[in-house]
Order: sequence, then C-alpha cells, then structure tokens
Amino acid sequence: MASLSSLSDSHFVLFGLPEQFALDAASLDHAYRTVQAQVHPDRFAAAGEAQKRVAMQWATRANEAYQTLRDPLKRATYLLHLRGLDVGAENNTAMEPAFLMQQMEWREAIEDAVGAKNVDALDALLAELRDDERVRLAKLGALLDSGSNQPAAEAVRQLMFVERVAAEVDAQIERLEG
Repeated sequence: MASLSSLSDSHFVLFGLPEQFALDAASLDHAYRTVQAQVHPDRFAAAGEAQKRVAMQWATRANEAYQTLRDPLKRATYLLHLRGLDVGAENNTAMEPAFLMQQMEWREAIEDAVGAKNVDALDALLAELRDDERVRLAKLGALLDSGSNQPAAEAVRQLMFVERVAAEVDAQIERLEG
C-alpha cells in the first residue's frame, strides 16, 4: 500500500486521473481495479488487526470514489466541491424561467398520462427526458472543463431535477404496468 498516499487525497489523485469532467471510463475501471487489488482485505488475511482496518478503510474509500466518478452528475458535483463550490441543491432552487416552464410542462404531461393510464405517453416522456439529460450532460462537461463553475452548478441543479422527474415517470410506468 506504499503507493497509496493519503486517504484524504481527491478521488482523481487516488486513481491517477486528470481532475476534469471528461473521463475515460476504461481508465477509471482499470485504476479502480488496480487500487482494489492493492487494498483487498484478502491480501491482509495474515496481517494484524490495525493493518486489516487500514486496508478496509482504503477499500471503502476506493469504492466511494469509484461510485462518485462513475456517475456523471456525482462527478460534476464532486468537481465543483473540489473547486470550493457547493451545488446547494437543497437550498438553491432558483432556476432560469425557461427551465421552470419546461418543468411545468413535464409535470402536466405526467399528470395527463397517469390520468389517462397512458403508458406509451409516459414512455415517450421518459425518452424525451433521457435525451434532454444527454444534451445537458454534454453542456455541463463543457462548462466544467472550461472552468465556468457557477453556470456548471446551475446545470447540475437542473440535471438533478431532470433525474428526479425521470425517476417519477419510471415509478408511474411501473405502477401502471404492475
């Protein structure tokens, strides 16, 4: 475990990856497997309790870092955190008027489709939300990698909302099909 420096290193440092939004998934997977191989508890079966505990801390740390970097929205939030910005999704709900209008349209579409028990309409809405999410993620990546942190934080908040609406649509589809 000598090559692992500090439990408090950033996730990017832990995996030897550049601190940016654009991330090569294969490189992340490889780096994760490498770190996990170094700290896997089985390697420390004959070690003392203290060494086993440290290995477990590293394994847990590697898992958390991997889960964060693997998910684009969590990775964006984490990058902003490293840059000293709290996304503040809980208490910062200010949104662009156009996005607020879009939210209302989605909500109405969900209500109408659920009222009509129209799973096809919900499927179409879910596809629209996933497309919207892809476009927003691409824009978010460009904002983050160019250092536009405040607009990136706003984009993260919007994406969190899109994800919540998509999850709601998913739940309604399951309910109607169940």
